Amino acid sequence: MHTLGLDVGTQSIKAIIYDSEKKEITSESSCPILLTIKDGGVREQEAKWWVDAICQCFADLDEKEKAKVAAISVSGQQHGFVPVRKDGIVLSSVKLWCDTSTVKECKELTEAYGGEEKLIETLGNPILAGYTAGKILYFKKHHPDLYQQMDYVLLPHDYINFFLTGRFCMEYGDASGTGLMNVEKRCWDERICSLISSDLINKLPPLSNSCGFIGSLKSEIALEYGFSSDVLVAKGGGDNMMSAIGTASIREGEMTISLGTSGTVFGSSEKPVHDKKKRLASFSSSHGPYLPLLCTMNCTVSSEIMRAYMKKEARSFDDLAAKAPLGAEGLFLLPFFNGERTPNLPNGKGTLIGMNPDNVKDTNIARATLEGVTYSLLLALDAFKESEIEPTQITLTGGGSKSPFWRQLVADMTGLPIRVPVIKEAAAFGAALQALWAKDGRDISSIVDEHVSFNPDMNAFPDEESHKEYMKNYSSWLEYVKALEKIFS
Repeated sequence: MHTLGLDVGTQSIKAIIYDSEKKEITSESSCPILLTIKDGGVREQEAKWWVDAICQCFADLDEKEKAKVAAISVSGQQHGFVPVRKDGIVLSSVKLWCDTSTVKECKELTEAYGGEEKLIETLGNPILAGYTAGKILYFKKHHPDLYQQMDYVLLPHDYINFFLTGRFCMEYGDASGTGLMNVEKRCWDERICSLISSDLINKLPPLSNSCGFIGSLKSEIALEYGFSSDVLVAKGGGDNMMSAIGTASIREGEMTISLGTSGTVFGSSEKPVHDKKKRLASFSSSHGPYLPLLCTMNCTVSSEIMRAYMKKEARSFDDLAAKAPLGAEGLFLLPFFNGERTPNLPNGKGTLIGMNPDNVKDTNIARATLEGVTYSLLLALDAFKESEIEPTQITLTGGGSKSPFWRQLVADMTGLPIRVPVIKEAAAFGAALQALWAKDGRDISSIVDEHVSFNPDMNAFPDEESHKEYMKNYSSWLEYVKALEKIFS
Protein backbone atom coordinates (compact mmCIF):
# COMPACT_ATOMS: atom_id res chain seq x y z
CA MET A 1 0.00 0.00 0.00
CA HIS A 2 1.21 3.53 -0.80
CA THR A 3 0.47 6.44 1.54
CA LEU A 4 1.48 10.08 1.32
CA GLY A 5 2.74 12.06 4.31
CA LEU A 6 2.63 15.85 3.98
CA ASP A 7 4.49 18.04 6.49
CA VAL A 8 3.61 21.73 6.65
CA GLY A 9 6.63 23.13 8.47
CA THR A 10 7.92 26.57 9.33
CA GLN A 11 10.61 26.66 6.67
CA SER A 12 9.30 24.29 4.03
CA ILE A 13 6.61 21.89 2.88
CA LYS A 14 7.70 18.26 2.50
CA ALA A 15 5.89 15.37 0.85
CA ILE A 16 6.83 11.69 0.89
CA ILE A 17 5.21 8.64 -0.66
CA TYR A 18 5.76 5.52 1.42
CA ASP A 19 5.45 1.97 0.08
CA SER A 20 4.45 -0.16 3.08
CA GLU A 21 5.27 -3.42 1.28
CA LYS A 22 8.80 -2.42 0.32
CA LYS A 23 9.15 -0.36 3.52
CA GLU A 24 10.75 2.53 1.71
CA ILE A 25 10.07 6.03 0.49
CA THR A 26 9.50 5.80 -3.26
CA SER A 27 9.17 9.50 -4.02
CA GLU A 28 9.68 12.74 -2.12
CA SER A 29 9.66 16.46 -2.73
CA SER A 30 9.98 19.71 -0.83
CA CYS A 31 9.39 23.39 -1.38
CA PRO A 32 10.64 26.30 0.78
CA ILE A 33 8.24 28.84 2.21
CA LEU A 34 8.84 32.39 3.33
CA LEU A 35 8.57 33.69 6.89
CA THR A 36 7.52 37.26 7.67
CA ILE A 37 9.47 38.70 10.62
CA LYS A 38 8.53 42.05 12.13
CA ASP A 39 9.38 43.95 15.28
CA GLY A 40 7.50 43.04 18.44
CA GLY A 41 7.86 39.29 18.03
CA VAL A 42 5.70 39.01 14.87
CA ARG A 43 6.25 35.76 12.94
CA GLU A 44 3.70 35.16 10.19
CA GLN A 45 3.02 33.33 6.93
CA GLU A 46 0.29 33.46 4.32
CA ALA A 47 -1.93 30.39 4.00
CA LYS A 48 -1.66 30.79 0.23
CA TRP A 49 2.08 30.15 0.49
CA TRP A 50 1.35 26.72 1.99
CA VAL A 51 -1.14 25.84 -0.75
CA ASP A 52 1.22 26.97 -3.51
CA ALA A 53 4.09 24.97 -1.98
CA ILE A 54 1.92 21.86 -1.57
CA CYS A 55 0.83 22.07 -5.19
CA GLN A 56 4.47 22.35 -6.21
CA CYS A 57 5.34 19.32 -4.07
CA PHE A 58 2.49 17.33 -5.62
CA ALA A 59 3.65 18.29 -9.11
CA ASP A 60 7.24 17.23 -8.34
CA LEU A 61 6.37 13.75 -7.06
CA ASP A 62 6.86 10.75 -9.33
CA GLU A 63 3.79 10.29 -11.53
CA LYS A 64 3.72 6.48 -11.27
CA GLU A 65 4.03 6.56 -7.49
CA LYS A 66 1.32 9.20 -7.10
CA ALA A 67 -1.12 7.02 -8.98
CA LYS A 68 -0.63 4.28 -6.37
CA VAL A 69 -1.39 6.47 -3.31
CA ALA A 70 -4.37 5.20 -1.34
CA ALA A 71 -4.38 7.69 1.55
CA ILE A 72 -2.90 11.04 2.60
CA SER A 73 -2.25 12.47 6.07
CA VAL A 74 -1.08 15.96 7.01
CA SER A 75 1.38 17.00 9.71
CA GLY A 76 1.36 20.70 10.57
CA GLN A 77 3.25 23.19 12.66
CA GLN A 78 1.30 23.59 15.91
CA HIS A 79 -0.42 26.62 17.46
CA GLY A 80 -0.82 28.70 14.31
CA PHE A 81 -4.08 30.64 13.94
CA VAL A 82 -5.91 30.53 10.60
CA PRO A 83 -9.14 32.60 10.66
CA VAL A 84 -11.41 31.28 7.92
CA ARG A 85 -14.82 32.09 6.45
CA LYS A 86 -17.12 29.17 5.67
CA ASP A 87 -16.32 29.61 1.97
CA GLY A 88 -12.64 28.96 2.76
CA ILE A 89 -11.39 32.54 2.48
CA VAL A 90 -8.56 33.19 4.96
CA LEU A 91 -9.06 36.58 6.61
CA SER A 92 -5.54 37.52 7.62
CA SER A 93 -1.90 36.50 7.75
CA VAL A 94 -1.31 33.42 9.90
CA LYS A 95 0.38 34.00 13.23
CA LEU A 96 2.74 31.07 13.84
CA TRP A 97 3.87 29.03 16.85
CA CYS A 98 6.99 31.24 17.16
CA ASP A 99 5.02 34.52 17.19
CA THR A 100 5.38 36.22 20.58
CA SER A 101 3.47 39.42 19.78
CA THR A 102 0.47 38.32 21.86
CA VAL A 103 2.13 38.33 25.30
CA LYS A 104 -0.31 40.96 26.55
CA GLU A 105 -3.33 38.92 25.46
CA CYS A 106 -1.95 35.74 27.06
CA LYS A 107 -1.50 37.55 30.39
CA GLU A 108 -4.98 39.06 30.10
CA LEU A 109 -6.60 35.65 29.57
CA THR A 110 -4.56 34.06 32.35
CA GLU A 111 -5.59 36.71 34.90
CA ALA A 112 -9.24 36.60 33.83
CA TYR A 113 -9.32 32.80 34.22
CA GLY A 114 -7.87 32.93 37.73
CA GLY A 115 -4.15 32.51 37.13
CA GLU A 116 -1.81 29.90 35.73
CA GLU A 117 -2.42 27.35 38.48
CA LYS A 118 -6.16 27.46 37.78
CA LEU A 119 -5.53 26.99 34.06
CA ILE A 120 -3.24 24.02 34.65
CA GLU A 121 -5.65 22.47 37.15
CA THR A 122 -8.64 22.80 34.79
CA LEU A 123 -7.32 22.71 31.24
CA GLY A 124 -3.96 21.01 31.80
CA ASN A 125 -1.90 23.89 30.40
CA PRO A 126 -1.19 27.56 31.01
CA ILE A 127 -1.71 29.95 28.11
CA LEU A 128 1.80 30.66 26.86
CA ALA A 129 3.03 33.06 24.23
CA GLY A 130 2.73 31.21 20.96
CA TYR A 131 -0.47 29.31 21.83
CA THR A 132 -3.50 29.90 19.64
CA ALA A 133 -5.79 31.40 22.30
CA GLY A 134 -3.80 34.62 22.64
CA LYS A 135 -3.69 35.03 18.86
CA ILE A 136 -7.48 34.86 18.61
CA LEU A 137 -7.94 37.60 21.23
CA TYR A 138 -5.30 39.70 19.47
CA PHE A 139 -7.18 39.27 16.17
CA LYS A 140 -10.46 40.26 17.75
CA LYS A 141 -8.92 43.38 19.32
CA HIS A 142 -6.99 44.57 16.28
CA HIS A 143 -9.32 43.41 13.50
CA PRO A 144 -12.86 43.41 14.95
CA ASP A 145 -14.54 43.63 11.54
CA LEU A 146 -12.62 40.61 10.26
CA TYR A 147 -13.33 38.72 13.47
CA GLN A 148 -17.06 39.13 12.83
CA GLN A 149 -16.59 37.57 9.37
CA MET A 150 -14.73 34.57 10.78
CA ASP A 151 -16.70 31.30 10.77
CA TYR A 152 -13.91 28.88 11.79
CA VAL A 153 -10.73 28.88 13.82
CA LEU A 154 -8.34 26.44 12.17
CA LEU A 155 -4.81 25.27 12.86
CA PRO A 156 -2.36 24.98 9.95
CA HIS A 157 -2.91 21.27 9.38
CA ASP A 158 -6.69 21.73 9.66
CA TYR A 159 -6.58 24.37 6.94
CA ILE A 160 -4.65 22.03 4.67
CA ASN A 161 -7.19 19.29 5.41
CA PHE A 162 -9.89 21.75 4.32
CA PHE A 163 -7.93 22.54 1.15
CA LEU A 164 -7.66 18.83 0.38
CA THR A 165 -11.22 17.76 1.28
CA GLY A 166 -13.43 20.84 1.68
CA ARG A 167 -14.28 19.78 5.26
CA PHE A 168 -13.70 21.56 8.58
CA CYS A 169 -12.60 19.46 11.56
CA MET A 170 -10.02 19.23 14.33
CA GLU A 171 -8.53 16.26 16.20
CA TYR A 172 -7.54 16.04 19.87
CA GLY A 173 -3.75 16.08 19.43
CA ASP A 174 -3.24 19.38 17.63
CA ALA A 175 -6.26 20.96 19.35
CA SER A 176 -4.70 20.38 22.77
CA GLY A 177 -2.07 23.00 21.87
CA THR A 178 -4.57 25.82 21.37
CA GLY A 179 -5.06 26.75 25.03
CA LEU A 180 -8.80 26.29 24.51
CA MET A 181 -9.19 22.57 25.17
CA ASN A 182 -9.63 20.63 28.40
CA VAL A 183 -6.98 18.00 27.74
CA GLU A 184 -8.24 15.43 30.25
CA LYS A 185 -11.89 15.66 29.19
CA ARG A 186 -10.95 16.22 25.54
CA CYS A 187 -13.50 18.95 24.92
CA TRP A 188 -13.48 22.70 24.35
CA ASP A 189 -13.54 24.71 27.56
CA GLU A 190 -16.50 27.06 27.40
CA ARG A 191 -15.16 29.43 30.02
CA ILE A 192 -11.83 30.23 28.35
CA CYS A 193 -13.64 30.60 25.03
CA SER A 194 -16.13 33.05 26.54
CA LEU A 195 -13.29 35.20 27.90
CA ILE A 196 -12.22 35.77 24.31
CA SER A 197 -15.69 36.13 22.82
CA SER A 198 -19.19 34.90 23.60
CA ASP A 199 -19.46 33.34 20.15
CA LEU A 200 -15.97 31.79 19.89
CA ILE A 201 -17.04 28.28 20.84
CA ASN A 202 -19.35 28.29 17.81
CA LYS A 203 -16.37 29.07 15.59
CA LEU A 204 -14.37 26.03 16.72
CA PRO A 205 -14.64 22.87 14.61
CA PRO A 206 -15.97 19.66 16.17
CA LEU A 207 -13.34 17.55 17.94
CA SER A 208 -12.63 13.89 17.25
CA ASN A 209 -10.04 11.20 17.87
CA SER A 210 -7.17 10.80 15.43
CA CYS A 211 -7.89 7.45 13.82
CA GLY A 212 -9.91 7.39 10.63
CA PHE A 213 -10.56 9.60 7.64
CA ILE A 214 -12.03 13.04 7.07
CA GLY A 215 -13.15 12.28 3.55
CA SER A 216 -11.91 11.92 0.01
CA LEU A 217 -9.34 14.05 -1.80
CA LYS A 218 -11.10 16.67 -3.92
CA SER A 219 -11.60 15.36 -7.43
CA GLU A 220 -10.09 18.46 -9.03
CA ILE A 221 -6.86 18.05 -7.00
CA ALA A 222 -6.68 14.35 -7.78
CA LEU A 223 -7.20 14.99 -11.49
CA GLU A 224 -4.72 17.88 -11.76
CA TYR A 225 -1.86 16.16 -9.92
CA GLY A 226 -2.29 12.56 -11.01
CA PHE A 227 -3.80 10.89 -7.94
CA SER A 228 -6.46 8.21 -8.24
CA SER A 229 -10.08 9.22 -7.78
CA ASP A 230 -10.55 7.33 -4.50
CA VAL A 231 -7.70 8.71 -2.36
CA LEU A 232 -8.76 9.20 1.28
CA VAL A 233 -7.46 11.92 3.64
CA ALA A 234 -6.76 10.89 7.24
CA LYS A 235 -7.19 13.29 10.16
CA GLY A 236 -3.51 14.12 10.52
CA GLY A 237 -2.19 16.12 13.46
CA GLY A 238 0.44 18.50 14.78
CA ASP A 239 4.03 18.00 13.72
CA ASN A 240 5.06 16.77 17.17
CA MET A 241 2.19 14.29 17.28
CA MET A 242 3.15 12.94 13.85
CA SER A 243 6.82 12.83 14.84
CA ALA A 244 5.94 10.65 17.83
CA ILE A 245 4.58 8.09 15.38
CA GLY A 246 7.46 8.52 12.95
CA THR A 247 10.09 8.00 15.68
CA ALA A 248 8.32 5.16 17.55
CA SER A 249 7.76 7.17 20.74
CA ILE A 250 4.29 5.78 21.35
CA ARG A 251 4.84 3.88 24.64
CA GLU A 252 5.96 5.11 28.05
CA GLY A 253 9.73 5.17 28.40
CA GLU A 254 10.24 5.88 24.70
CA MET A 255 11.21 9.50 24.23
CA THR A 256 12.12 11.68 21.27
CA ILE A 257 14.27 14.80 21.18
CA SER A 258 13.96 16.81 18.00
CA LEU A 259 16.88 19.12 17.26
CA GLY A 260 15.14 21.33 14.72
CA THR A 261 14.34 25.04 14.45
CA SER A 262 12.62 24.51 17.77
CA GLY A 263 13.90 22.00 20.27
CA THR A 264 11.29 19.48 21.30
CA VAL A 265 11.17 16.65 23.82
CA PHE A 266 8.15 14.36 24.02
CA GLY A 267 7.07 10.92 25.09
CA SER A 268 3.83 9.01 25.43
CA SER A 269 1.85 8.72 28.64
CA GLU A 270 -1.28 6.72 29.40
CA LYS A 271 -2.64 9.61 31.47
CA PRO A 272 -2.50 13.40 31.12
CA VAL A 273 0.49 15.00 32.84
CA HIS A 274 -0.10 18.31 34.62
CA ASP A 275 3.26 19.89 35.38
CA LYS A 276 2.74 22.55 38.05
CA LYS A 277 6.21 23.92 37.34
CA LYS A 278 5.02 24.73 33.81
CA ARG A 279 7.78 22.93 31.93
CA LEU A 280 5.78 20.19 30.18
CA ALA A 281 2.85 20.93 27.95
CA SER A 282 0.01 18.51 28.59
CA PHE A 283 -1.03 17.49 25.09
CA SER A 284 -3.09 14.69 23.63
CA SER A 285 -1.37 12.50 21.07
CA SER A 286 -2.49 11.66 17.56
CA HIS A 287 -2.10 7.94 18.13
CA GLY A 288 -4.34 7.43 21.16
CA PRO A 289 -3.06 8.37 24.64
CA TYR A 290 -1.31 11.56 25.76
CA LEU A 291 1.89 13.28 24.66
CA PRO A 292 3.52 15.42 27.38
CA LEU A 293 5.94 17.71 25.61
CA LEU A 294 8.46 20.46 26.15
CA CYS A 295 9.20 22.82 23.30
CA THR A 296 11.87 25.49 23.19
CA MET A 297 11.81 28.22 20.57
CA ASN A 298 15.58 28.25 20.05
CA CYS A 299 17.39 25.11 18.98
CA THR A 300 19.20 24.88 15.63
CA VAL A 301 18.30 28.55 15.13
CA SER A 302 20.82 29.26 17.91
CA SER A 303 23.65 27.37 16.26
CA GLU A 304 22.74 28.94 12.90
CA ILE A 305 23.00 32.43 14.39
CA MET A 306 26.38 31.72 15.95
CA ARG A 307 27.62 29.93 12.81
CA ALA A 308 26.66 32.93 10.70
CA TYR A 309 28.52 35.21 13.09
CA MET A 310 31.63 33.02 12.84
CA LYS A 311 31.14 32.41 9.08
CA LYS A 312 31.29 28.65 9.63
CA GLU A 313 29.49 25.73 8.00
CA ALA A 314 27.78 23.17 10.25
CA ARG A 315 30.60 20.61 10.10
CA SER A 316 33.36 23.12 10.85
CA PHE A 317 31.27 24.60 13.68
CA ASP A 318 30.99 21.12 15.22
CA ASP A 319 34.74 20.62 14.78
CA LEU A 320 35.36 23.87 16.65
CA ALA A 321 33.06 22.78 19.48
CA ALA A 322 34.81 19.41 19.72
CA LYS A 323 38.16 21.15 20.30
CA ALA A 324 36.87 22.88 23.44
CA PRO A 325 36.85 21.04 26.78
CA LEU A 326 33.60 19.88 28.36
CA GLY A 327 31.97 22.95 29.91
CA ALA A 328 33.67 25.38 27.50
CA GLU A 329 35.97 26.61 30.29
CA GLY A 330 33.07 28.13 32.22
CA LEU A 331 31.35 29.82 29.27
CA PHE A 332 27.55 29.40 29.11
CA LEU A 333 25.00 30.38 26.47
CA LEU A 334 21.38 31.14 27.34
CA PRO A 335 19.92 30.52 23.86
CA PHE A 336 16.84 32.74 24.06
CA PHE A 337 17.39 34.59 20.77
CA ASN A 338 13.69 34.58 19.79
CA GLY A 339 12.35 34.98 23.29
CA GLU A 340 11.45 31.69 24.92
CA ARG A 341 8.45 29.59 25.84
CA THR A 342 10.20 27.03 28.07
CA PRO A 343 11.26 28.55 30.35
CA ASN A 344 8.50 31.11 29.84
CA LEU A 345 10.63 34.15 28.96
CA PRO A 346 8.93 35.82 25.96
CA ASN A 347 11.28 38.81 26.16
CA GLY A 348 14.40 36.70 26.54
CA LYS A 349 17.61 37.39 24.62
CA GLY A 350 20.54 35.26 23.61
CA THR A 351 23.12 35.71 26.37
CA LEU A 352 26.74 34.63 26.58
CA ILE A 353 27.75 34.57 30.21
CA GLY A 354 30.75 33.53 32.30
CA MET A 355 33.33 35.29 30.14
CA ASN A 356 36.82 35.90 31.48
CA PRO A 357 40.10 37.00 29.83
CA ASP A 358 41.04 33.41 29.03
CA ASN A 359 37.88 31.64 27.80
CA VAL A 360 36.56 33.93 25.05
CA LYS A 361 37.54 31.71 22.14
CA ASP A 362 35.68 30.52 19.05
CA THR A 363 36.05 26.93 20.24
CA ASN A 364 34.43 27.68 23.60
CA ILE A 365 31.68 29.81 22.05
CA ALA A 366 30.81 27.00 19.63
CA ARG A 367 30.70 24.41 22.40
CA ALA A 368 28.78 26.70 24.77
CA THR A 369 26.20 27.18 22.03
CA LEU A 370 25.48 23.48 21.58
CA GLU A 371 25.69 22.82 25.32
CA GLY A 372 23.34 25.72 26.12
CA VAL A 373 20.71 24.53 23.66
CA THR A 374 20.90 21.02 25.10
CA TYR A 375 20.71 22.23 28.71
CA SER A 376 17.38 23.85 27.86
CA LEU A 377 16.09 20.44 26.76
CA LEU A 378 17.11 18.82 30.04
CA LEU A 379 14.24 20.72 31.65
CA ALA A 380 11.97 18.17 30.00
CA LEU A 381 13.77 15.15 31.43
CA ASP A 382 13.49 16.66 34.91
CA ALA A 383 9.76 17.15 34.42
CA PHE A 384 9.17 13.65 33.03
CA LYS A 385 10.97 12.05 35.96
CA GLU A 386 9.03 14.15 38.48
CA SER A 387 5.84 13.01 36.72
CA GLU A 388 6.91 9.38 37.28
CA ILE A 389 7.71 8.78 33.62
CA GLU A 390 11.22 7.36 33.50
CA PRO A 391 12.85 7.53 30.05
CA THR A 392 14.85 4.45 29.06
CA GLN A 393 16.21 5.62 25.71
CA ILE A 394 16.08 8.63 23.42
CA THR A 395 15.33 8.83 19.74
CA LEU A 396 17.07 11.81 18.20
CA THR A 397 15.67 13.50 15.12
CA GLY A 398 15.80 16.84 13.32
CA GLY A 399 18.72 18.51 11.58
CA GLY A 400 20.92 18.43 14.68
CA SER A 401 20.75 14.62 14.82
CA LYS A 402 23.08 14.50 11.79
CA SER A 403 25.93 15.79 13.96
CA PRO A 404 28.04 13.04 15.62
CA PHE A 405 29.27 15.59 18.17
CA TRP A 406 25.75 16.68 19.11
CA ARG A 407 24.52 13.08 19.33
CA GLN A 408 27.27 12.25 21.83
CA LEU A 409 26.60 15.50 23.69
CA VAL A 410 22.93 14.53 24.16
CA ALA A 411 23.91 11.03 25.31
CA ASP A 412 26.40 12.40 27.85
CA MET A 413 24.05 15.08 29.16
CA THR A 414 21.01 12.82 29.51
CA GLY A 415 22.90 9.71 30.58
CA LEU A 416 20.77 7.69 28.14
CA PRO A 417 21.49 5.73 24.93
CA ILE A 418 20.70 7.53 21.68
CA ARG A 419 19.23 6.09 18.48
CA VAL A 420 18.45 7.77 15.16
CA PRO A 421 15.71 6.63 12.75
CA VAL A 422 16.62 5.52 9.24
CA ILE A 423 13.90 7.77 7.79
CA LYS A 424 14.84 11.31 8.75
CA GLU A 425 11.60 13.15 7.96
CA ALA A 426 9.88 12.13 11.19
CA ALA A 427 6.76 14.29 10.84
CA ALA A 428 6.08 13.45 7.19
CA PHE A 429 6.82 9.77 7.82
CA GLY A 430 4.59 9.74 10.90
CA ALA A 431 1.81 11.21 8.79
CA ALA A 432 2.31 8.49 6.17
CA LEU A 433 2.10 5.85 8.91
CA GLN A 434 -1.02 7.44 10.38
CA ALA A 435 -2.63 7.23 6.94
CA LEU A 436 -1.58 3.57 6.80
CA TRP A 437 -3.10 3.03 10.26
CA ALA A 438 -6.40 4.57 9.17
CA LYS A 439 -6.48 2.46 6.01
CA ASP A 440 -5.11 -0.78 7.46
CA GLY A 441 -7.09 -0.86 10.71
CA ARG A 442 -4.40 -2.63 12.74
CA ASP A 443 -3.13 -1.40 16.10
CA ILE A 444 -0.82 1.59 15.70
CA SER A 445 1.88 -0.10 17.82
CA SER A 446 2.19 -3.01 15.42
CA ILE A 447 2.41 -0.64 12.46
CA VAL A 448 5.14 1.43 14.12
CA ASP A 449 7.11 -1.65 15.20
CA GLU A 450 6.97 -3.00 11.65
CA HIS A 451 7.92 0.18 9.81
CA VAL A 452 10.15 2.40 12.00
CA SER A 453 13.79 1.26 11.93
CA PHE A 454 17.01 2.75 13.29
CA ASN A 455 20.54 3.27 11.99
CA PRO A 456 23.01 1.39 14.24
CA ASP A 457 25.93 3.46 12.88
CA MET A 458 24.42 6.57 14.47
CA ASN A 459 23.94 5.17 17.98
CA ALA A 460 25.57 7.03 20.87
CA PHE A 461 26.10 5.85 24.43
CA PRO A 462 26.72 8.01 27.50
CA ASP A 463 30.05 8.37 29.28
CA GLU A 464 29.39 8.20 33.03
CA GLU A 465 32.08 10.70 34.07
CA SER A 466 31.00 13.20 31.42
CA HIS A 467 27.39 12.84 32.58
CA LYS A 468 28.35 13.68 36.17
CA GLU A 469 30.28 16.75 35.05
CA TYR A 470 27.41 17.93 32.87
CA MET A 471 24.98 17.64 35.76
CA LYS A 472 27.14 20.05 37.78
CA ASN A 473 27.28 22.48 34.87
CA TYR A 474 23.53 22.15 34.30
CA SER A 475 22.96 23.39 37.86
CA SER A 476 25.10 26.43 37.09
CA TRP A 477 23.19 27.06 33.84
CA LEU A 478 19.89 26.97 35.75
CA GLU A 479 21.25 29.50 38.25
CA TYR A 480 22.12 31.88 35.42
CA VAL A 481 18.62 31.49 33.96
CA LYS A 482 17.06 32.16 37.35
CA ALA A 483 19.21 35.26 37.85
CA LEU A 484 17.98 36.80 34.58
CA GLU A 485 14.31 35.79 34.81
CA LYS A 486 13.16 39.22 36.04
CA ILE A 487 14.86 40.95 33.12
CA PHE A 488 13.50 38.50 30.52
CA SER A 489 9.96 37.94 31.78
